[in-house]
Amino acid sequence: MNKVFLIGRLTKDPELRYTSSNVATATFSLAVDRNFTNQNGEREADFINIVVWRKQAENVKNYLTKGSQVAIDGRIQTRSYDGQDGQKRYVTEVVADNVQFLGTRSANTNNGGSNVEPAFNDNATPYDFASTPNQTTDVSNDPFADFGSSIEISDDELPF
Repeated sequence: MNKVFLIGRLTKDPELRYTSSNVATATFSLAVDRNFTNQNGEREADFINIVVWRKQAENVKNYLTKGSQVAIDGRIQTRSYDGQDGQKRYVTEVVADNVQFLGTRSANTNNGGSNVEPAFNDNATPYDFASTPNQTTDVSNDPFADFGSSIEISDDELPF
């Protein structure tokens, strides 16, 4: 089984590219804190390369920036290539199956970490990031108005 779960912060803005067959791919590095401190009492981090594909890659590019906190689940992949100096290079990275947006650094420091953004995967619908948490819903435009008359339910009608 090859399954990875990570929570960390982006070390720089994601880079979005397209393959020759026009498939979107985004790459970024994730700083993941270790569970222990070093001899100086400081917490160290590992920097892990992440690859995201298709619509999720476009969402990552559009909505994440350096410092954004995310949860990733995916798999480890290794590959190799020949460098410009003729030496064989090996790369280990995580291919993300799902990216959960946990909030941005500024949102976490300003709101006490309460700004939670939705997950984006290939089946997700776009999220309106322009709306604010203080915005109210317009109840005059009822999306259920065309569903017919109301139904009255009473506890007296239940069989038990």
